[in-house]
Amino acid sequence: MFGMLGRVCCLMCCMPSAAEITIRPAVASEAEHLSALALRSKAHWGYSTEFLEACREELSYDSEYMRSNTVFVAESDAGIVGFYALERISETEAELTAMFVEPERIGRRIGRALISHAKETARGHGFEAIVIQGDPNAVAFYQAAGGTRCGKRPSGSIPGRELPLFRIQL
Repeated sequence: MFGMLGRVCCLMCCMPSAAEITIRPAVASEAEHLSALALRSKAHWGYSTEFLEACREELSYDSEYMRSNTVFVAESDAGIVGFYALERISETEAELTAMFVEPERIGRRIGRALISHAKETARGHGFEAIVIQGDPNAVAFYQAAGGTRCGKRPSGSIPGRELPLFRIQL
């Protein structure tokens, strides 16, 4: 009766949200999958193919990175739908070096669940703050998560591009 439109609408309403995910530690063998997810997520914001190619190395994770840092994935029945990574930068601070959500899941509170988990994880490791180099498209997200802008940092991928820097006091 509803044809394809009814089916698409139903699928959209039934996509996993933050309430239907599990957050668990990532494993080293997921590095390639997470690298591809990071590029898909970055592409969501309309960046050109050339821009994304320039970011590929910076958004690539290998098994050594996975073993050396704190990486968690958000998972639903459909598989991994997002992830984040924390790196120690001092005795009191960690840096959120990755935070990506599958493009079709953006806006479904998965990012919010991941950032909340990252804050709890950092607190649990004794950190007092999280530093974040954010994409300009994520400014409102990091501010809503409690981040205050504390400067800018040159992009590791695009010469001349500067990215906003945030700090979340824990």
